[in-house]
Amino acid sequence: MPLILGIDPGSRKCGYGLVNAVGAEVHYVACGVIRVEKLEFPDRLQAIFSNLCDIIEEYSPQVAAVEEVFVGKSMSSALKLGQARGAAMVACSSHHLEIHEYAARKVKLALVGTGVADKSQMQHMIRSILKLSALPKEDAADALSVAVCHAHIHRTLIRLSGVRSGRRGRLLALPKK
Repeated sequence: MPLILGIDPGSRKCGYGLVNAVGAEVHYVACGVIRVEKLEFPDRLQAIFSNLCDIIEEYSPQVAAVEEVFVGKSMSSALKLGQARGAAMVACSSHHLEIHEYAARKVKLALVGTGVADKSQMQHMIRSILKLSALPKEDAADALSVAVCHAHIHRTLIRLSGVRSGRRGRLLALPKK
């Protein structure tokens, strides 16, 4: 499995997390939060884009997993979130990353077993799964969760399709019984 960049987009803070999935194990690589709340909105979008481009160039992930927009109470906030998410996705696509999208409910279900887990539950679960010494910041934990969710779903789909990984990561068909 390639290196996975998880993104929790936000118009004020954008979380990112990188994990490497090897077989059934997922290993922590890096995480952080791009803080842009003090900038004017157009500058926020530019900062999200350029910071993610720098992260992609530094770590060279092959896949991006991005959390989908959640429409809460404010339509204005949802629109700004969508624009921030767009800036993040353009950063990924400009570096030719394969992009997968996951609803927050699906990520929570995959990691905690319930689609209504709160932020602290997600932080504790991601700490446990990745064997981290401390809790990551909320937005970074969310981004790591999206990346781990993608790793689990990708591994499950491969297993169900009857394909296994061969040398150098190539996929090989399993022999028929």
